Amino acid sequence: MKAMILDAPGGLDRLRLVERAEPGAPGPGMIRVRLHATSLNYHDYSVVSGKMPTGDGRIPMADGAGIVDAVGEGVAEFATGDAVVACFFPDWQDGPARVGDFSRVPGDGIDGYACEMVVAPATAFTHAPLGYDHAEAATITTAGLTAWRSLVVEGGLKAGDHVVVLGTGGVSIWALQIARMMGARVAVTSSSDEKLGRARELGADFTINYRETRDWGQVVHDWAGGGVDHVVEVGGPATLAQSIDAVRIGGHIGLIGVLTGFAGAVPTAALMLKQARLQGVIVGSRAMQQDFVRALDGSDGRPVIDRRYSLDELADAFRRQESGEHFGKIAVAW
Repeated sequence: MKAMILDAPGGLDRLRLVERAEPGAPGPGMIRVRLHATSLNYHDYSVVSGKMPTGDGRIPMADGAGIVDAVGEGVAEFATGDAVVACFFPDWQDGPARVGDFSRVPGDGIDGYACEMVVAPATAFTHAPLGYDHAEAATITTAGLTAWRSLVVEGGLKAGDHVVVLGTGGVSIWALQIARMMGARVAVTSSSDEKLGRARELGADFTINYRETRDWGQVVHDWAGGGVDHVVEVGGPATLAQSIDAVRIGGHIGLIGVLTGFAGAVPTAALMLKQARLQGVIVGSRAMQQDFVRALDGSDGRPVIDRRYSLDELADAFRRQESGEHFGKIAVAW
């Protein structure tokens, strides 16, 4: 089978497509999946670029979607031919968060899904959303589930709520779509008027160019009539103060990204006065993903895929991500 591997110490020029032996029959509790797609996330980029070092020869990519090829003894949840999608935290099945590192995350601590076939525990996958192609299904593992957990699981999103999402990357566009699906009103920030126009086409109620309006947090606060209920915060230190300005008293800020860096001052007094909940979110459990899939099965929404690449073009796909020109998800399918 074909597999993309990453030579240490990392870097886009150190991705290599190699031939590997196909895995054998799955053992008890295991399934064999013929993979057909993955999608790119900031975490994957951090690994392949060498910012988050991993083992030499690692197969990257946390997202994986494909078809069950064989089923081991004792597996009742899946049958041969089922469309499935991987879990970011394969050992976190249910319950509160108790994973604090990436040692068991595919494509980081263990081999990931930039390959044609894998044998894994059945509990490392869920069913894919009905009607999704493999590239679409691959987008739910990391970006989609992160947005779902932040808004629905942790934030308690309900119809009529006000949400602001920062930017137009994979998580943010998923958050826009989930919020609209749940009957919420959504504001979107971006430095690109073109991307803001596309966000409005997807249902954004309010858009703001943060380069033209530096104090966008107060503008969003006023738009929501006293602050938004939920902030999907992907920037980190450089945007957090504006997010606190935007949120209502007692609102929820899901900190899911640090695109502006890891270090910086947190305006603690403003956060205290807002009595807002600032919560770090890293993807979610398998049970959360199953709930998310059920919600998608009941909707007619589809993920937004900016561009699709082939497996041997993985480095080019990451260069597209690196450019910041993408809108929504970047997928790799084979």
